[in-house]
Amino acid sequence: MLTAHKACPFNVFCHVKHKGRVLLMEYYELLGVAKGASTQEIKKAYRKLALKYHPDRNEGDKAAEEKFKEISEAYAVLSDPQKKQQYDTYGSTDFHQKYSQEDIFKNFNMDDILRQFGFGGGASTGGFRTSMGGGGGNSFSSIFGQAGGGCAGGGCQQAPVKGQDMTYQISVTLEDVLNGAEKSIALRNNGKSHNVNVRIPKGIEAGKKLRLKGKGGQAPPGGIPGDLFLKVDITPHKNYERDGDNLVYEQKIPFSQACLGAKVTVETLDGKTFKVNVPPGIQGDSKLRIRGHGLPSGINGRGDLLVKVGVDIPKELNEEQQEMIEKLQESGL
Repeated sequence: MLTAHKACPFNVFCHVKHKGRVLLMEYYELLGVAKGASTQEIKKAYRKLALKYHPDRNEGDKAAEEKFKEISEAYAVLSDPQKKQQYDTYGSTDFHQKYSQEDIFKNFNMDDILRQFGFGGGASTGGFRTSMGGGGGNSFSSIFGQAGGGCAGGGCQQAPVKGQDMTYQISVTLEDVLNGAEKSIALRNNGKSHNVNVRIPKGIEAGKKLRLKGKGGQAPPGGIPGDLFLKVDITPHKNYERDGDNLVYEQKIPFSQACLGAKVTVETLDGKTFKVNVPPGIQGDSKLRIRGHGLPSGINGRGDLLVKVGVDIPKELNEEQQEMIEKLQESGL
């Protein structure tokens, strides 16, 4: 049995509970479309729901207003090709760790969207009186409680004061990037020490921020806590370098093997070994590819392991080696 989660009045990230456990409400489910729905199908579904739940048509109905917020968040993501791709690739949990509410609505103008659907722009159109801030209507700012609080339903109400957002740096290994991880982090906030648990999603990139809702600074009485953002730093690995979703492994070989060819043993990040053929006459810094043994890429995909072949030039030669190299030099090698 799914029930509304009243403690989360807006963000879809914690919309419903099942047997006491918070679940995610999928954006596609909110709009009532299949995951492979086209842009036009998504737009049509949102317009239909917006007509039904818009606050101007349901004045004083808090449940309808919350539903309108949820479907608008879903449309803000699914109507943006880049955000939609991220959502489809990583799923609800990882998407909401990477994207804050501010990120979701960035470059998304609610009033322009509603005007496109024929119920906005400051005029009474189709039974709606949505405006960009004129009297009596519900603009994006008023509906979502931004820019000083909402004034829907004829009266103004101060938006809850939010505590300060906080940013910390978290270091993860390439193994964490490959497999995902659970980490416990010790934080000090308002003079008190406490631990928070965070899930590191597979394929996370350096510089990305993981968002922990409500784990930031405290708020005044009646307010809501700020959010905690964990900025990801990738710890350098002794054997591998990251190149997007690929891993680069450097393999040194003697000059003779570079000329004649050889087989070398290469170990992957997850402990598998491969025999790799080095072709005769390989040039320095050439790369041999082991497909599908890099880092996570897309849904259940992985990048490649690139074996960067370098020629190991000895710093010192014994007498026999010196004579042989001199003969090679005389022969034109």
